[in-house]
Amino acid sequence: MNSARIATAVALATTGGLLTAVAAPAASAATTCASPVYKRQIFANTALSGTAKQTGCDAAIAENWGAGSPASGVPSNNFSVRWTVTRDFGSGGPFAFSASAQDGLRVYVDGVRKVNLWKNVSTTLSRTVDLTVPAGRHTLRIDYANWTGKANVKFTYAPRTSASVDTVKPLAPTGFAVAYDKASGKARLTWAKNKEMDLAGYRVYRNNDLGGFTARSSTASTSYVDTPPTDGDTVVYEIRAYDKAGRESKGSALRFVTTVDRVAPAVPTGVLGTYHQQGAFIDWPHVVGAASYRVYRATEPNGVFTFVGPGYGSQYTDTTIAERAVFYYRVSAVDAAGNESKQSVAVKAWRGDSTPPPALTGLTATPTAYGFRLTWDRSTATDVKYYRVYQGELQGDGENGVCSSSYQGIAFVDDPDATSYVHVTVPDGGQTCLFVSAVDDYGNSVVTSTGKADFLRATELDMTPSVPTPEGSPLKLEAAWAPYGVVLLDWTGLDESAPEAAGGYRVYRWNPATSHYEKLADRASDDPWFDDVDAPRGTALHYWVTAVAADGSESLPAGGTTVTEP
Repeated sequence: MNSARIATAVALATTGGLLTAVAAPAASAATTCASPVYKRQIFANTALSGTAKQTGCDAAIAENWGAGSPASGVPSNNFSVRWTVTRDFGSGGPFAFSASAQDGLRVYVDGVRKVNLWKNVSTTLSRTVDLTVPAGRHTLRIDYANWTGKANVKFTYAPRTSASVDTVKPLAPTGFAVAYDKASGKARLTWAKNKEMDLAGYRVYRNNDLGGFTARSSTASTSYVDTPPTDGDTVVYEIRAYDKAGRESKGSALRFVTTVDRVAPAVPTGVLGTYHQQGAFIDWPHVVGAASYRVYRATEPNGVFTFVGPGYGSQYTDTTIAERAVFYYRVSAVDAAGNESKQSVAVKAWRGDSTPPPALTGLTATPTAYGFRLTWDRSTATDVKYYRVYQGELQGDGENGVCSSSYQGIAFVDDPDATSYVHVTVPDGGQTCLFVSAVDDYGNSVVTSTGKADFLRATELDMTPSVPTPEGSPLKLEAAWAPYGVVLLDWTGLDESAPEAAGGYRVYRWNPATSHYEKLADRASDDPWFDDVDAPRGTALHYWVTAVAADGSESLPAGGTTVTEP
């Protein structure tokens, strides 16, 4: 038997995946062996049946009995041995199971056979199997049988630690606790040992401003002593495990330490002032160690600043000033002990305007071949920044009808002096609703302020061809107008080898004057596109494309529509 086994059983504990022997109770029929030590049972038959002749604990499976007996009362031939162990594999991952035996050997994981060398042989057989072991606890069972001749058996399992093979991160450390000594200013961190067999160590992370962690140290131990800043900070710690492949676990539970407060926070920097409809708005980045802030106000950047209120979080809204009033502000940081920093540099801020421009008058919508031309009277407001155009769906009839539209509208007219807009759509005779709202330089409008607006009912011209496009074409046509004055046509459905397109393709455009689709061009079978450079502007355009067979016959047409701006 291997040297780790003696008359009284030997239990072993793991340290970083290595085995270390410790004393254990004497073996008996009820022997238990502390994981990861194997429980060994020797039988006087090759069927591993009946009552074991001997039970004990093995730190490893590595036996060479030669032609002898493995135990008292067991023959030198026709005997068997079973080893079992249940252990925690941590996050699991790729493992190499290596086995060799003369004669038979089987290896099971949770009752599922993974290695099979079960035969009576005259020489030692070996096999290595690469397995992926799931996370958590699993039971290994190794069955060995010797029928005749020499007897030897060896089995090992170990994680595969190559970074190209091991893609499984370790489990996050547990049991993390921090004890802070105010007298020394030191924090002692402790955590439970990780279960990973390929563990390389732990990394200690610390964050002083809750904005991100940085590594403080790496250690193979399960404890660490840190000296955090002693300026009243709330310090956050996290522990991560990393394995021999260099992969790092998720972080442990966070632990917080509030250090001794000895100095005032730094002066706030990056203070910004702007407007808000409810008041002058000031914000700034968080200052490390600050528990609160104080905001001061003056009428001039170098004037006398007086306290106006505490900052909430890292911002403040001064609601006590009038609309469009301008003031200058400074901010100081205050720690939990009441220590206040110097004041920041002054920034300008003011209160916005919450009054929207009045509703527009004189709105008209003229139906056109390209959609509608909208016109309106110029707004009487002096702070108009742009206009927003809306189109919606009519709901209800008569005076009680409403126009349902998105608050986003369909277009912006970025000109405060504008009084018209060209709305491009495909006119098909449908009824719609349209309205326009003026927006001031504070983003106010009647629509966003009240949710209501005066709208127009408008009926489109009907530019639909009198000849309908039949269904069943093998082609699909896409038409799009390009801003540089060309209609781009392309189609799909047939390739250049298709018999239906042996003669190429034929492109047509609807002519409302003649009420016919008139041919524009013939295209080769390998050119499924056409640019209509002569497309008229300011109208809806309807196109057909057909596939032309070798005998000149045409397929059913595919239709496409677009609109060109005037």
